Amino acid sequence: MNFIKTTIAAVATAGFMTGAALADGHMKDIVDTAAGNDDFETLVAAVQAAGLVDTLKGDGPFTVFAPTDAAFEALPDGTVDSLLMEENSDQLTSILTYHVVPGKVMSSDLEDGMTAETVEGSTITISLDDGAMVNDANIVTADIEASNGVIHVIDSVLMPEGTM
Repeated sequence: MNFIKTTIAAVATAGFMTGAALADGHMKDIVDTAAGNDDFETLVAAVQAAGLVDTLKGDGPFTVFAPTDAAFEALPDGTVDSLLMEENSDQLTSILTYHVVPGKVMSSDLEDGMTAETVEGSTITISLDDGAMVNDANIVTADIEASNGVIHVIDSVLMPEGTM
């Protein structure tokens, strides 16, 4: 029941982003939807630095667990700057693709304890006990639909095992 209340609140909160996903009556793709929101400036810069723009503008569908700028700011000092350096592009790509699951997974599809393989190759785990979570990150806004998938906003950066 707690998950349902959290999801309803998150979907209501997502209403402000729905307009950003529509342009001239057409839904934007994941990258353009994120780029249209001031809370994803760091994520968009990271996607560009990693060379993943064309991939995430592709047909998909993709589910992206998108960390906010505040989530990136919570990383240790210098982490983001270091990851955005060209020589660290492999590590950045690994981290970013750990946030992407093939297919379109809406909040109504989530089940407590379910796992999903990410594009990076590792698995993430969904928990619904204390609100919707992916690994240790809270899903703060769910179901932002894009033309090639869905975005779920999370409050921390997910790190695949062996990074950082």
